[in-house]
Amino acid sequence: MILLVGQIERTMRGRDAFQEVDYPRLFGGMAKWVAEIDHPARVPEMLGRAFHTAMAGRPGPVVLALPEDMLVETASVGVLPRIEVGSPVPSAADMARVAGALSAARAPVIVAGGSRWDVVSAAGLAEVAAAWHLPVAVSFRRQELIAGMHPSAAGELAFGPNPELIALVRDADLLLILGDRFSEVPSQGYELIGLPQARQRLIHVHPGPEEIGRVYAPWLGLAVAPGAFVAALADLPRPSDPPWAARTTAMHASYLAWSEPQGGDLMSRLMAELNARLPADAVVTTGAGNYAIWPGRYRRSTGFGSGLGPTSGSMGYGLPAAIAAGLRHPGRPVVCFAGDGCLQMTVQEMATVVQERLPLRLIVADNRQYGTIRAHQARAYPGRITGTQLVNPDFAALARAYGFAAWRVEGTDAVRPAVEAMLGHDGPALLHLMTDPAQVTPGPRLTDI
Repeated sequence: MILLVGQIERTMRGRDAFQEVDYPRLFGGMAKWVAEIDHPARVPEMLGRAFHTAMAGRPGPVVLALPEDMLVETASVGVLPRIEVGSPVPSAADMARVAGALSAARAPVIVAGGSRWDVVSAAGLAEVAAAWHLPVAVSFRRQELIAGMHPSAAGELAFGPNPELIALVRDADLLLILGDRFSEVPSQGYELIGLPQARQRLIHVHPGPEEIGRVYAPWLGLAVAPGAFVAALADLPRPSDPPWAARTTAMHASYLAWSEPQGGDLMSRLMAELNARLPADAVVTTGAGNYAIWPGRYRRSTGFGSGLGPTSGSMGYGLPAAIAAGLRHPGRPVVCFAGDGCLQMTVQEMATVVQERLPLRLIVADNRQYGTIRAHQARAYPGRITGTQLVNPDFAALARAYGFAAWRVEGTDAVRPAVEAMLGHDGPALLHLMTDPAQVTPGPRLTDI
């Protein structure tokens, strides 16, 4: 992302003028580069560097500040061509080491995640996994990297993961982390594979060289994008009878059982109804909150571009992401999940949905609280509820005011007709689910409500 932001006139710097901001201090810890364009003749130079910086290695944001008086000056400059950032490929020697490690392995696991993926590289991963019978787990909210029904799909390393997936990774003798940093969530608090030396033989492939060895000491670290590595992996000789094939099949069966909606709660019933009716090309988005565990676990990926979720944990992400998906893929069904607290971070974007005439489906899980924090309180400070209760609007009425069709759902018997009505409507529609405050995850209910 290239962020172009306004700045005060250059002659007013340092006076705390109206709306003066020290952008390097404000964005320095979040952006890859922060700078100010102090002369119009430098616009091509600075923009060129901005796009290269933002797109190279691990992609990220760049912030350029534009002083107000600079914006009205003129200069005679050329126009840069479109910036294309290449990607290095692994060397033959590196791939020979990878081939040797695979041939010696008895229980290898791939963990795919991170950025720099596209349709081609995700398809390449699927082909390699099928040819080698390798189990593929995905990092937190990266389910789109392999379809859930692919025979190598092992599940997501997320909050509340499948215990059998945790055992698969922990017991691996070769772990290939492909594109991901393997940070707090997928590593289960940095405890899954050991620090700094992993218990498994670790091959870490990441597009940003600064990540190799920063947290984990890999047996082999490759600073390449995942697509380039997958293409090189496809050229290696394939084993005719890999000793881990049965392990892969068993893990996929475990994943299918784990991802089948179960339980009598409202959200599980909703997921079962949606799975029976949504087409394969549907895009599902979520924000941040425990409610997102239900679609994360029970909506199996149908491939690249089928799901969007905030790996940063940003509340309010789901609705803007759904708008982006609807604009990018007109004609594809888009379903957004939001919590009651989550939706109110960006609820005004419902006006954008109507303005752009997007047939978006918005599902609000309303448990009248910040459920994730409430669960932390129940675990660490039972009986001490502080600042997590919410007084919410009638989301169905609010949606109608914006121009949505809307239905309120208060019991499991009402789920099926409400889902049918929502999906059958030809414009934006909302379901307001009155969920159980004690059922904040698909697991056990809270006991101190």
